[in-house]
Amino acid sequence: MEKAVSVLCLKKMPSIVDKSSVKKVCVDDFALRKRFSYGTVMVDLESHKIIDLIPTRNTNEVKEWLSKYPNIEVISRDGAQLYANAAERSHPGITQVSDRFHIIKGLTEAITKYMIRTFPACIEIPAVSAEADEILKLHNINNRKERVSFAHQKRSENMTVNEIALLLHSSVKTVQKYLMLDPDEFENRTIVKEKKHLLAMKQKQNEVNETRALAKKGVPIEEIAKTMHHTCKTIQRYLSPNYSVEDGHYNARIPGKLAPYEAEVIKLRSEGMTYPNIHKIITEKGYKGSVASLRMFIQKERIRNEAHLSQQETCSDYQSKEYIQRRSLIQLIYKGLSDVKTITKTQYEQVLKTYPVITEIICCNKRIL
Repeated sequence: MEKAVSVLCLKKMPSIVDKSSVKKVCVDDFALRKRFSYGTVMVDLESHKIIDLIPTRNTNEVKEWLSKYPNIEVISRDGAQLYANAAERSHPGITQVSDRFHIIKGLTEAITKYMIRTFPACIEIPAVSAEADEILKLHNINNRKERVSFAHQKRSENMTVNEIALLLHSSVKTVQKYLMLDPDEFENRTIVKEKKHLLAMKQKQNEVNETRALAKKGVPIEEIAKTMHHTCKTIQRYLSPNYSVEDGHYNARIPGKLAPYEAEVIKLRSEGMTYPNIHKIITEKGYKGSVASLRMFIQKERIRNEAHLSQQETCSDYQSKEYIQRRSLIQLIYKGLSDVKTITKTQYEQVLKTYPVITEIICCNKRIL
């Protein structure tokens, strides 16, 4: 019914345009019923007035309409092939141009794809923000209490969930979970982990004390093992005067396939190289791991308290870093700096200084806008 009424209204529209005066036309579609039926609107580019509306996007009917205007010299259209065919069939060899909206849309999409191919999701720059160290600590997923408090604070400042996720380098779902939590109801993961470790050591020390007490009473090792639910070898270790409940491997790093290449990976990432490119370089030198392992290694380096010291030892030109989300820079392609809350003016200026190609990319689009 909705479609029938719309079509009827379009058919009753009077045509009062002087056909000889129309030389430049914009052809575009509009929805009669969204996702179901569409019509075509014809606009005079010189007067910016609607010439006509037809209740279809059919190539033959659009071509028939255009044929009634023999003086047309330029046709502006979107990227639809049906409009291109209609224009060529009605006015062979005529100048066809994309309208401004689709030029900007196409350019923005091309720039976005280039940014994704060229730059990593988190772009490193020399630290310029006063709170850079605090933000870096927030990237540590073990500092959960601080991250939850930060999320609540930014939400109270009317930041969107997406913007908070960019600042925390987290997913939107993670931030949504943070906002449902009370920061005062739990402790940091590092503290919880340490408490569990201390409790385990205490329990083991009690077992050792009980084992030695039984041994002093002359109870055989086999019987102690049955009573303590341990092997005889474990009981012998407990009875050794050199035995300690301290775990020498607690919180220690286990070297893996990436160990020989860690310094090089850190250096290449600090220069802005993408993970696939780094993977290709170190694979040629003998690395047999995956790209995912590189990402996990860098993430752990960022959240490790000793990360700065280890990087200073491996890179003589190392300086404090902070990270800007690639998504924030992509938003600047079509938004003003004041509209993107996840990057400051100082950070933006440092990005342009560190990566001059981004200056050319953004300026290219701004000139058209």
